[in-house]
Amino acid sequence: MSRWVLHIDMDAFYASCEQLTRPTLKGRPVLVAGVSGRGVVAGASYEARKYGARSAMPTHRAARLVGTQAVLVAPRRPVYSAASQRVFEVIARHVDIIEQLSIDEAFMEPAELVDASPADVTAWANMLRAAIKEETGLPSSIGAGSGKQYAKIGSGLAKPDGVFVIPHATQLEILHPLPVAELWGVGPVTGAKLAAAGIETIGQLADLTEKEVEIALGGVVGKQLWLLARGVDERPVAPRAEAKQISSEHTYPQDLTTAPEVDAALRRAAEESHRRLVKDGRGARTVTVKLKMSDFHIESRSATLPYATDDAETLLATAFKIVRYPDEVGPIRLVGVSYSGLEESLQDVLFPELDQAIVKPSQVSAEYESGVSDHADGPQIEVVSSAAPKAGQWQATQDVHHPDFGHGWVQGAGKGWVTVRFETRATGPGRIRSLRADDPLLQPADPLDSLDWQDWLAKR
Repeated sequence: MSRWVLHIDMDAFYASCEQLTRPTLKGRPVLVAGVSGRGVVAGASYEARKYGARSAMPTHRAARLVGTQAVLVAPRRPVYSAASQRVFEVIARHVDIIEQLSIDEAFMEPAELVDASPADVTAWANMLRAAIKEETGLPSSIGAGSGKQYAKIGSGLAKPDGVFVIPHATQLEILHPLPVAELWGVGPVTGAKLAAAGIETIGQLADLTEKEVEIALGGVVGKQLWLLARGVDERPVAPRAEAKQISSEHTYPQDLTTAPEVDAALRRAAEESHRRLVKDGRGARTVTVKLKMSDFHIESRSATLPYATDDAETLLATAFKIVRYPDEVGPIRLVGVSYSGLEESLQDVLFPELDQAIVKPSQVSAEYESGVSDHADGPQIEVVSSAAPKAGQWQATQDVHHPDFGHGWVQGAGKGWVTVRFETRATGPGRIRSLRADDPLLQPADPLDSLDWQDWLAKR
């Protein structure tokens, strides 16, 4: 029997949710990154990507690339979470087994597509995309092939808002000219090894002998990539267990002996973990820094915030509060950062700069016990929710409600006035109103109201 694995990826998911619920933003270069210009981009619309902006890019750099037409909006995790749940409800009506990879992508292997023709697979994929679009208003792309690797490549080739089926008979013809970096598992380190061996395309990797691959990349990893390059991917589609933590760590060829070296390694691990956290779709309460010394003993310290967050600067600053340096512990060969206490429900903070300030740790007691945190109770920081701002204080892109004008979002505020665009998913582009900042009728609103899915939300 001939199997078909499909990979669905929601197009520019965070930015698409913003354009869906704030119709004025449709067709505009949207950066989901907060409005301060700090931190990194969580999502970029295709209009913004045309300028070179992308997810995980520093916000200030992305904004410069896009220019004055860039629209920066603060992330609204409840909206993305609700939209994801509804998308996967639609998918579940058509597929029995779903391997969800993150908030916006998944593998599927529909039983009805066994031995189907490429044309039938294309029709089925378009049917599913249409069902998702009709119920949620969100665009998606689907790739299909004989295994996970080829379905994933197909969805990339399908973007935006399309379907790309890799027929079994011509699979290698399509795969082999592609850059070897398209293969799952080829990251910067493996990519550098392949480049050093003169391997640039998937086909060049496939042409190597198994022994050559082992020499270039090592046994297990090298053989797996080699088989993928040769069109062999038998990995099953199965529901994934939800991760309890997200981490990244790196072992360095030379021991780190200075504070700047450790700082750079800490930033590298924290940024990689943050990219995975954003892709996962949850926030973290606990930050753990892992250090392996030159004598191979391991020390780890953790700090727990009083709320879950996916803000890169807050998580990095927390890591800096608990890291230790070579003048305290000796040469360091590995630095890792992990995020745990993962939650879908995130809390906005009115004064995030309190948690984002990087403060280097003070000297600790020489009686510090390896593996035990000096910060067991976590940072003691008072947190004020943005759901209840002080009278007359409004944040750009904040959701608000006025009894006369309905649901809207703040476009700007200052000098005692606030400018609000009143619109939701169901209204189409809305009108702008300028109101006194202390207008008692203007109140903070639930971001979920912008979806205008009251009937669906009431059933949950």
